[in-house]
Amino acid sequence: MRSGRQLAYDYLKDTVLSDPSMQGQFVNEQTLADEIGVSRTPIREALLLLAAEELVQLVPKRGAYVAPISGREIRELFELRSVVECYAATRAVELDEVPLETMRAELTAQAALDGDRAREFIEHDHRFHAALVRAVGNDMLTKTYDGLRARQVRAGVEALLGSDDRKQAVLAEHQAIVDALAARDAAAATAAIEVHLKATRQVLLTA
Repeated sequence: MRSGRQLAYDYLKDTVLSDPSMQGQFVNEQTLADEIGVSRTPIREALLLLAAEELVQLVPKRGAYVAPISGREIRELFELRSVVECYAATRAVELDEVPLETMRAELTAQAALDGDRAREFIEHDHRFHAALVRAVGNDMLTKTYDGLRARQVRAGVEALLGSDDRKQAVLAEHQAIVDALAARDAAAATAAIEVHLKATRQVLLTA
């Protein structure tokens, strides 16, 4: 059974901090405590952990502040994603462990979403990429990648909202990645991943 601190930490990281509307806002500890069903003490403990990860800033007498994602953070996030995901693609092909079924399922789920469902779309996006990283079988690599989730989801939602045609572009880019992996062409897969990440990064930096 998860502790109150763990419940608060998971909720903050998976729900609150990945929400673009929280950028530039202070976290309301009491509201969160009521939503999760814990006291404010676990909330504060979780915020200390998140501050150590630089996901929130603790401001004296004001509380926890969710700073807007900076251009530097965007560049560093996508640089790290490129390193991890391109390695994962190459290694998964070498090991013959490409998770095509899972990746295709996430892509199909993305394509089926209609209307204003950016958050759901990006959740599938994260699972699409995470499946490839996980397929390598390196627990430390997977843990490192999972640690990017809050920033990745927030950035992804922002990119969708910042470009009218980004959704269709993402679907096409994901299909190119899947096609290359299905052909067991590691070079084409890494090239497709680079194109995909560069396009998202450009939308965010332009916005």
